[in-house]
Amino acid sequence: MSDDLLHGPLEDRHRALGASFAEFGGWSMPVSYAGTVAEHTATRTTVGLFDVSHLGKALVSGPGAAAYVNAALTNDLNRIGPGKAQYTLCCNESGGVIDDLIAYYVSDDEIFLVPNAANTAAVVAELQRYAPAGLTITDEHRSYAVLAVQGPKSAEVLRGLGLPTDMDYMAFADADIDGVRTRVCRTGYTGEHGYELLPPWDGADTVFDALAAAVQAAGGEPAGLGARDTLRTEMGYPLHGHELSPEISPLQARCGWAIGWKKDAFWGRDALLAEKQAGPRRVLHGLKALGRGVLRADMTVLDGDTPVGITTSGTFSPTLKVGIALALLDTAHDIADGQHVAVDVRGRAVECEVVKPPFVAANTR
Repeated sequence: MSDDLLHGPLEDRHRALGASFAEFGGWSMPVSYAGTVAEHTATRTTVGLFDVSHLGKALVSGPGAAAYVNAALTNDLNRIGPGKAQYTLCCNESGGVIDDLIAYYVSDDEIFLVPNAANTAAVVAELQRYAPAGLTITDEHRSYAVLAVQGPKSAEVLRGLGLPTDMDYMAFADADIDGVRTRVCRTGYTGEHGYELLPPWDGADTVFDALAAAVQAAGGEPAGLGARDTLRTEMGYPLHGHELSPEISPLQARCGWAIGWKKDAFWGRDALLAEKQAGPRRVLHGLKALGRGVLRADMTVLDGDTPVGITTSGTFSPTLKVGIALALLDTAHDIADGQHVAVDVRGRAVECEVVKPPFVAANTR
């Protein structure tokens, strides 16, 4: 790995646990400890602990912070209020996605954002560019860590540490864990009941140690980026740079539900309204392999001999024991769920069924 990679606050903990590392979004990230399949299975059946501190953090503060963010990002903050979080998108004027992120509604004058690692600077720059006088937008990337506790026993783990667990989905509360003030939110990226915790960067080791001991006592595992990707792919969750990008709109990625269509303003509104009226030229589908073959991103999807799309993500599903993929399929070819297509896997056609994600039933609530 490059010497220029950024490092999180817990790298020594991960090395002590035997993690292997890889680059992701400019950061050195733990990929796995006991193996991706074992960590994936632990998250689905007991509990997994993920360090995703590479995720960005940004703060919009000052009079009218919520109103400004609402006029910039796609989702409608008026649907929620203080103590709630919301999935939303930062779009460009052509309707492409600069980033997808979580907005924490702290108060009318304070919105805390969690963008993707590689896109944090771009999101902050766009928000700063258009901010009215009196608002401050700061990059808080190294101010907070992010730890995700995911799986059927996640609530049990947090309760054992005296942390709140009975909040609604996408609600958050601040609490102390071994003297470290930590934000706890009922959300995650695995499709399982879970929580994401945001302790201060300098207190992340204390919080991680407490969580790791509790997860181990519950029969769970520390889990790395490999399991995070197989878990999110089974759910059909988009990953920026794959299912979303400046060239891939929310409508193409089936994220139109995260757009406040009745709002008077948000970045990319005119372009997205026009695309909605005309219908997107391609739409995201799931593919489930019917034969042997591991599907990956950037593979051609064929209907007979006719190219009809491209895969955006692909993996072997540890739960289903088959290859699965997400793919953008051209709407002109009218490919429907249940139809069979083929994916060109290094010159070999792997037959697949077109399905609507998730591939595995979600248990997020």
